[in-house]
Amino acid sequence: MQRAGGPYTKSAQMAQRIALCIICSGWLWFPTEAEKLLLPLETVQQWATDFGNQIYSIATKYSGAPLLQKKFKDVEPIVKIEEVDGSELVLKFAEEMESMLGRKTKSVKTLAENAEDADLYHDYDASLKIDYYNSVLVNTKDEDGKYVELGGEFILEENEHFNNLPVNTSLSSVQVPTNVYNKDPDILNGVYMSEALNEIFINNFKKDPTLTWQFFGSSTGFFRIYPGIKWTPDANGVIAFDCRNRNWYIQAATSPKDLVIVIDISGSMKGLRLTIAKHAINTILDTLGENDFVNIIAYSDYVHYVEPCFEGTLVQADLDNREHFKMLVEELHAKGEGKVNKAMKESFRILSEATANGQGSLCNQAIMLITDGAMEDFQQVFEDYNWPEKRVRVFTYLIGREMTFADNVKWIACNNKGYYTHISTLADVQENVMEYLHVLSRPMVINHDHDIIWTEAYMDSVLPNTAELFNTQAQSLLLMTTVAMPVFSKKNETRSHGILLGVAGSDVPLRELMKLAPRYKLGVHGYAFLSTNNGYILSHPDLRPLYKEGKKLKPKPNYNSVDLSEVEWEDTEETLRTAMVKGQTGSLSLDVRTTVEKGTRVLFLTNDYFYTTINETPFSLGIVLTQGHGEYIFQGNVSIEEGLHDLMQPDVTLANEWTYCETDIDPQHRKYSQLQAVIRYLTGKEPELECDEELLQEVLFDAVVTAPLEAYWTALLLNESGMDEGLETAFLGTRAGLMRITRYISAEDRVAKKFLTTSDKESIFTMDHFPLWYRRAAEHPPGSFLYYIPKEDTRDVFRDYEYDYSTSPRLEDLEQEYQDDENVVVASTAVTVTVNKQMAIAAAIGVQMTLDMLEKKFWATTRQSNETDCSTVEGLCPISCDSPELSCYLLDSNGFILISKEKKESGKFFGEVDGAVMSQLLQMGMFRRVSLYDYQAMCKSSHHHTSGARPLLSPFYILLSALKWFLTNFMLCLLEFNICGLWHSDHLAEAKAVFHTSHKHKKVEVMQPCDTEYPSFIYTPSVKETNSFVQCGRCHKMFVMQQIANSNLLMLVVQGECDCARRFPPITLEPKEVKYITSVKCDRMRSQKLRRRPDSCHAFHPEENAEDCGGASEISLSVTLFMTTLIASLVLR
Repeated sequence: MQRAGGPYTKSAQMAQRIALCIICSGWLWFPTEAEKLLLPLETVQQWATDFGNQIYSIATKYSGAPLLQKKFKDVEPIVKIEEVDGSELVLKFAEEMESMLGRKTKSVKTLAENAEDADLYHDYDASLKIDYYNSVLVNTKDEDGKYVELGGEFILEENEHFNNLPVNTSLSSVQVPTNVYNKDPDILNGVYMSEALNEIFINNFKKDPTLTWQFFGSSTGFFRIYPGIKWTPDANGVIAFDCRNRNWYIQAATSPKDLVIVIDISGSMKGLRLTIAKHAINTILDTLGENDFVNIIAYSDYVHYVEPCFEGTLVQADLDNREHFKMLVEELHAKGEGKVNKAMKESFRILSEATANGQGSLCNQAIMLITDGAMEDFQQVFEDYNWPEKRVRVFTYLIGREMTFADNVKWIACNNKGYYTHISTLADVQENVMEYLHVLSRPMVINHDHDIIWTEAYMDSVLPNTAELFNTQAQSLLLMTTVAMPVFSKKNETRSHGILLGVAGSDVPLRELMKLAPRYKLGVHGYAFLSTNNGYILSHPDLRPLYKEGKKLKPKPNYNSVDLSEVEWEDTEETLRTAMVKGQTGSLSLDVRTTVEKGTRVLFLTNDYFYTTINETPFSLGIVLTQGHGEYIFQGNVSIEEGLHDLMQPDVTLANEWTYCETDIDPQHRKYSQLQAVIRYLTGKEPELECDEELLQEVLFDAVVTAPLEAYWTALLLNESGMDEGLETAFLGTRAGLMRITRYISAEDRVAKKFLTTSDKESIFTMDHFPLWYRRAAEHPPGSFLYYIPKEDTRDVFRDYEYDYSTSPRLEDLEQEYQDDENVVVASTAVTVTVNKQMAIAAAIGVQMTLDMLEKKFWATTRQSNETDCSTVEGLCPISCDSPELSCYLLDSNGFILISKEKKESGKFFGEVDGAVMSQLLQMGMFRRVSLYDYQAMCKSSHHHTSGARPLLSPFYILLSALKWFLTNFMLCLLEFNICGLWHSDHLAEAKAVFHTSHKHKKVEVMQPCDTEYPSFIYTPSVKETNSFVQCGRCHKMFVMQQIANSNLLMLVVQGECDCARRFPPITLEPKEVKYITSVKCDRMRSQKLRRRPDSCHAFHPEENAEDCGGASEISLSVTLFMTTLIASLVLR
């Protein structure tokens, strides 16, 4: 008898076995077709459609975009579109820049000529007593209320032309560094002589009102600056600024040079001596510029390079390399005995090979010997390597108080066209190091060759409001260059001495120079940039010279030696760099990946580059035009009366950083904003204003075409039915920098209080960029809106976090960074003009709303009521995004979250929130990863301070080393012993310090320049929708993503609560430092890119007085000392 239900039981058993297999091998589990439909696709599609319609309706209604597009469409018949000729444009800009820089050069020449004449007719008076305006002491009173000596009443008034600093435009003032006595006879005579420059300063400024600081830096140390200012000491009351170690002074005073710095690190250099020697090296390095080349050798009983990678070569003395050397010099430790011969031979070899291979400066060559004594038979080295031509000068610095070896050290300098100095204290270093510059300047002075020099870009960090400027100006425009010229003594009796009186100069803010390449002529993404003869950036909108450390912005160590190839990094063949360094004129095209918003969003552009040289300067100019809409401009004509009426409406502003009219020439015009200046010029109230007629015509035309928007927005405000809650601002901007803004609610009630204000640089027209909403809309389909959450301070720090790149930023740091912006959404769209199939971007228009308003629309749309008809729905029904089973997101096309259940996730990258789903979207091609590179990054680096001792090889080596040390130091003691030396012994003074150094390992974290790679993600627009599963062990997630029409937004609905972090870690946007293997890193450091050398070189002159070598006209070796030290040396070998 068959058991009832038998066949069912067998099939049930089979099903149980299958189910068990599935459970036991979860990772091999595959969902069935029915299970795939748990999240109904049609529901999400409908949500996306409904939400898209709502926000598009809101954006179009409250922005007025259709009306503006219609108005520009209506004027197309009377509009003329022209293609921009980049080759012609770059030549025009370069010509204007040459003219502007030429005026600065002329002013400096006038200063130099008058300074020389003043000196010629001035007779030195050692007993001269004068009063002068000391920049530090002016307006200072004593306890009795009387002005202190050298500190009389000095009228100061704030002046916009000089960064709103209090200045005196009727007089100059004199600054003297702390280490120079301000009433020294040399100072008083120089100050008295240079008072003749006051009249020249004023006349120069009258002839060229765009001049900024003019100055004369004296070789004696004082600095006369116009207009006069009050100089503020540092927190310790010290005036560290010394004009003689500023780059403009050094470059003007000397020709390019190759230096090999040789430092004695033998045992006798321990303690204070080594500290002084290190300070001397740092001071020498500070006298070098990017046209100079350098290397550093340390010697004791053997010779080694402080940077082994630089062995046998010279490297460019740019800021980056100089700082690198300084860091390495700090690690030097004294040990062993000094063998100067080997070090000198190696130095001569480096310099000889550089000349033979056409490397280095190919001009002056010098060896800087820093030692506490020379004990060997060193004369033969110079006979073999430097005599009789003596092409290499040797400068010697005797360190310490003992004078035992002074004659030897003097002999080396005086017999090799150098200069000897004795440095016994740290305070002596600055003055003594500067002596070598006077020697190198002799040939130029004797010839009276007044070479004009232009410095690389630099920041003037000595002015009182520099920190404020860091936070208010575009970084690339904070920099300046200086034009300078040497000032010589023309007196016949001093001719052979080649006396340099000082250097005259004037600063040129690069901001003023870049005004000559107006933004409106370059298109939405276009820009202009400048590079030097060394290939370094002078000005570029992507140059970021500052980094953020804590809450402070600081200049990067290598801020003015950023190579053009590191900014225009898509030029992998360095074609652009090579052409510009050579001073060529030409063009090329490149496909580039450019970024906005801290590099988190990438734009793909094709740029056309046009470049040429700026005559009479070492600079080259380049401009960039983006292919497509960026290469077309349009022109339309309206009457002044018609345009002026619409321009004077209260909702209109103009880009105040653009130059519509030049307001800086006449001091009376500096009080006007650009809009005020334009109106006064057009109404005839200020006809003498110099204005850009072409730009004014564009402004007038745009004012007329956009005028109906004011009435439209006003009508919305007055509508009796009221406005949607959360709409705060409607705005538009045109290609001419004109903006119209209407605030729908009061300032107190607005969430976005900074948006479209002058403190929000990203949202307004500036000198170096169009507004962010304009730039992004230009690359988005016209008529379709682009939505984003703006970020704070995206301009300032880019990706230079103060955190270690090996870890992600802390959540609280990110929250702090975004806290002011997370509740704001901006929507914008581009408006175009098309004539004969040529399209130009005319404007961008948009609306700013609160995120809260958008969230309410989103959550209301993504909710199904219980009464929903689910009969035709396959899968879950009804469903709602506010249910715990679902996680719903509104993302933009770069993967950033606008809306999430977790408020703190707004503004974050989705991959950081759900790495599993993001990984699947990448795998499916919904998003793609784009690799980007930053060659201006700052990374935390662990720096170890370790002992300089070399390893001990055997007990015998220990005994031999100990005996050698004892005998050497005993001999030194005999040779150096004197009562004064014993009393003032450096070794006794520093014994404690020496005892505690070198045998400890100390780890210090410092921020250093580095290269980083970082990702950006971009949505593939051809994929309108997708759905899939993510398997995480025995758990799975289902998700559906749907594109939202007429926007850059995506709706993402995720079902399933699975912890997938182990298998799918978060995907972050954090940059990773590019770690180079040792050999590659060394090659990069050693590599010498193409550069254009300065035109002139002054290395030697036959009339040069070589006997002036440091106070010793007849120097001979001490025979007794020489024989004693020679025997000692032989015995110890």
